[in-house]
Amino acid sequence: MTLDDLRTFAVARSLFPPTTLPRALERLGFVQADPIRAPARAQDLTLRHRVADYRAGDLERFYPTLDIEEDFFVIYGFVTARLHALMHPRARGFDPLPSKHAGHARRLLRFIRARGEAHPRVVNERFAHGTTTNYWGGKSNATTHLLDQMHYRGLLRVTRRESGVRVYAAKRVSRARIDAAERRARVDALVDAVVQLYAPLPAASLSPIVRRLRYAVPQWSGELDAALRRAKTRLAQARVDGSDWYWPANERSSGHKPPSSVRLLAPFDPVVWDRRRFEMLWGWLYRFEAYTPAAKRQRGYYALPLLWGERVIGWGNLSAVDGALRAEFGYVAGRPPRDRAFARELDAELERIRTFLSPYSVQIAPVT
Repeated sequence: MTLDDLRTFAVARSLFPPTTLPRALERLGFVQADPIRAPARAQDLTLRHRVADYRAGDLERFYPTLDIEEDFFVIYGFVTARLHALMHPRARGFDPLPSKHAGHARRLLRFIRARGEAHPRVVNERFAHGTTTNYWGGKSNATTHLLDQMHYRGLLRVTRRESGVRVYAAKRVSRARIDAAERRARVDALVDAVVQLYAPLPAASLSPIVRRLRYAVPQWSGELDAALRRAKTRLAQARVDGSDWYWPANERSSGHKPPSSVRLLAPFDPVVWDRRRFEMLWGWLYRFEAYTPAAKRQRGYYALPLLWGERVIGWGNLSAVDGALRAEFGYVAGRPPRDRAFARELDAELERIRTFLSPYSVQIAPVT
């Protein structure tokens, strides 16, 4: 196996032929969420390559009809109900919330359960707990922060979004005891889901990504190192250019045909998500710069990696202004390829994006 084989394998297995929305979600298992629109949210930019006739916002529109949940996996996003069930219960009831917060949480839960579902604005109007320091060091509404904690602990679920804001409903937390054998099986299944999503993975990436499952199963975080050791004995692996690489044992890693299309990928697309793997496969450093001061950005606010065939050769910054799509590109080589096929495929990709950003002319039913 060569690095060229790994590049082609990585692209071919992740960018599978477009299918229905439920099937694509089941195959991925998890789609990372991000609120920035440039020109659409990351979850939509990820799904547009993998779902036939996908439009920006379809995931949010059809969410109530899909067998998925908003939750933490290796980071926050949309996870299948199957994986969601493996991660819960994360905590028993209101533990380990401080007693003061637990009292607030009980009152919030009774209020939401009585209403059926509740927007954070309505909850705050009723309870108004003031402000608190959020995860990023800034100030946020204390009621909203408590709702987030209750959601993470499995006391609430997101039923839908209203103008991008999560609307919650109450859940009942299972109190069934999980024995050691089941706990081990669940953690192994979650490790396999990580590998399924991001493979092929170099050993240097596999370990830190598996440890990120502490967000998914904080109650079992002490078991992740042992799960990683078990995974290395059952996954397929090969040594390429001095590094060990891993992928699901039932997948053929060679014989894939390099794609001929051009694709602009989300910064959190599974193909480019692991920055270490990205640099090993494509030989240059990609960084997400939306939160970098403008003067220090090298590639742009929301640079989308530009994939041609099996190689990421540059990046694009897109914006929709007055209904028109504007695109600016940069290239690792300093200029675009002198190839008519590339120019033709880039034009085709931009046209796909225009369609993706356009609304449907008629109301459609969820894809099944």
